[in-house]
Amino acid sequence: MQKVVLQEQFVGNKGDKMRAVLLACSILSMSLLCGCETSTSVNQSTANTNSTINANAAQTSPVTDAASTRNFVDTAAADGMAEVELGHLAMQKANNPDVKQFAEKMVADHSKANAELKQLASSKNIVLPAGLNAYQKADKDRLSKLSGVEFDREYMSLMSSAHDKAVNLFQLESHHGTDTDIETWATKILPTLREHQTLAKNIAAKLGG
Repeated sequence: MQKVVLQEQFVGNKGDKMRAVLLACSILSMSLLCGCETSTSVNQSTANTNSTINANAAQTSPVTDAASTRNFVDTAAADGMAEVELGHLAMQKANNPDVKQFAEKMVADHSKANAELKQLASSKNIVLPAGLNAYQKADKDRLSKLSGVEFDREYMSLMSSAHDKAVNLFQLESHHGTDTDIETWATKILPTLREHQTLAKNIAAKLGG
């Protein structure tokens, strides 16, 4: 009788161990399954995020390109008008023959370029600035109060720095423009601006400006 009881206890203990092992295996399997599901969920979430970022980039790129083109057109138009107005002023007030000749060239070349840009902008439904900006008006007012050699020096100094900026602006647009027609126009005008830049610096140097 004692032997039978011991056997039953042994069998019972063995059964408990088996149930414990099975339970442990079940818990481990569930943990691995949850881990796989979590990893899949994270990967899917990352993919969705990347897709959203790419979609947003695709939507904002045209807006950025249009703004860049508009900024170039606005700046080129305002600067072109300033060159013509200051050129007319110099034709009236300049004392040095070289300065007068330079002013005449500014009026002729920039009037032509301005007309081309106006037509190009119209074809793109871009409205150009109506007049000079505040800084350009201030330059014109300052020069209007000068005369003789002083006017010549100040005008040519201003033309030198203005054409440095213009060459940089048009060079950037000719290399990285986003509108083919405007980029082509900028490339066409660039050599003329470089010629103006060289003339302005040479005349300014002769005047001691």
